[in-house]
Amino acid sequence: MTASLIQHQPRREPGRSLGPAGRPQAPARPATSRSLRLVAQQEGLIQIHTAPFRGSFSGVFSQALRSAGLGSRVLITQFLKGGVDQGLESSLWLCGRLQWLRPAVAGCLAEPCAPVPSAAPAAGPLGQAALPLDSVCDRDREAVEAVWAYSRDQLLGGLVDQLVLDELGLAVDLGYLCAAEVTATLERRPSHVDVILTGPAMPVALMAMADQVTQLRRGF
Repeated sequence: MTASLIQHQPRREPGRSLGPAGRPQAPARPATSRSLRLVAQQEGLIQIHTAPFRGSFSGVFSQALRSAGLGSRVLITQFLKGGVDQGLESSLWLCGRLQWLRPAVAGCLAEPCAPVPSAAPAAGPLGQAALPLDSVCDRDREAVEAVWAYSRDQLLGGLVDQLVLDELGLAVDLGYLCAAEVTATLERRPSHVDVILTGPAMPVALMAMADQVTQLRRGF
């Protein structure tokens, strides 16, 4: 009895070709079916926290401190808080990455910046009242402008990841800072820096630039 040898061919599935060994091959993937992964671009925001009372800074400070603890470079500038012997040379550092800056002024600034006449002007050589060489307001304005200039350079240079500007709007309203310069600076900020503005007063131009506005109100 002669036995016949039958060679079994692999079953060919529709749409699949056979390889050299007779095994089915996976269909080639069209080049157009590859998925593209877009690299997410980090984009900073301008956030405003405002309130009719001075109470919007505490929550923002906690947020800034947490960001510094996670590795971000943070600068907090309080423009109208003084009386603690700070200034550029004596700013505080927290977590090694958070710089807390206040102007070198005698106390907190709450009044419009206007020249303060001396109580008893010294008499000039011809009996005329001699004007003081500088006024308290001029010195206070220079101190506020100094911390603003430093904060501006840190922002435009991209040297921080988060910048908190406390009572910036009020400093503009009281005449310590130029509104046009502040607006122009924020418009030129690097895209990756988060800028947070706090305080009871906020100019309309800054409100229009904000990506997020949070308004605190007392309970009714």
